[in-house]
Amino acid sequence: MALEWVVLGYAAGAEAIMVLLLTIPGLDGLRKGLIAVTRNLLKPFLSVVPFCLFLLMDIYWKYETRPSCEGDSCSPSEQLRHQKSIMKSQRNALLIAAALIFYWLLYSVTNLVVKIEQLNQRVERLKSKE
Repeated sequence: MALEWVVLGYAAGAEAIMVLLLTIPGLDGLRKGLIAVTRNLLKPFLSVVPFCLFLLMDIYWKYETRPSCEGDSCSPSEQLRHQKSIMKSQRNALLIAAALIFYWLLYSVTNLVVKIEQLNQRVERLKSKE
């Protein structure tokens, strides 16, 4: 199961880096290439959404089937394992949320950058006509 979380972490990291590169000012020379690469990667990165839903269902299933450890019914080692399990579930839920938010940001920023590029081309055409 750890490999799935590593893959999701790398996908979220790649999305974050692409959003950062698209929004950094001063990269006008690279921007066209970045836009092309990002637009081509948006469709494969869409697979992050069902993958996140699957992992969210996995967290829910583990939560529902986890033995309850309340009061004096558990030994200290079982109590510690229970707390670690809860912490891992919370961390993984944050990773899922980050991956989904970064995908949404990447999609939105890419569309905005493409629209800005199209508007700049229109302005240049209008200036050249005058």
